[in-house]
Amino acid sequence: MKHHALQLYHYHVWANSAFIEHLKALPADVYTAKVESIFPSISTVLAHIYLMDVTWLSVMQNKKFDEVVAILGPLQQLTKDRSLTDMEVMYLELTEQYHAFFGQQEDMDKLMVCEHPQYGKLETKLSQLVQHVVNHGTYHRGNITAMLRQLGHAGVPTDYIFYLFAQRAEA
Repeated sequence: MKHHALQLYHYHVWANSAFIEHLKALPADVYTAKVESIFPSISTVLAHIYLMDVTWLSVMQNKKFDEVVAILGPLQQLTKDRSLTDMEVMYLELTEQYHAFFGQQEDMDKLMVCEHPQYGKLETKLSQLVQHVVNHGTYHRGNITAMLRQLGHAGVPTDYIFYLFAQRAEA
């Protein structure tokens, strides 16, 4: 049986993909339109989700804080002002990296140690880190929904239950 954390990650990928497909169907300027919100545009939210997904994969791979910071610097520049199509490709490549990593894991509940200069050391399960990635994405997809509404467009339903219905329909 597949571990629940892997199903949650699959939901995260599904929800991100649903938003990307929805954005592709809207006028092109919606993606980069300036919005009074937590983020200045939808494009910056998608870049942020991507960067944090990279961050947490690096943590799961036991990279140290300084290594993660060194990875993120160039990636922040790489994601800046990228087209929706470019971000979609980057997300797909990152998803492949996550799947390759998960495929190497024998125990999704193994203990991991995360160290942060400000917050200290934390022992947590790998599955809990996956849950964090999913929760973080869900939070920011909510930001995108609010931004879309400000711009006069509907969001897309990506609650977990809709993912379960979609999975049932695919079966």
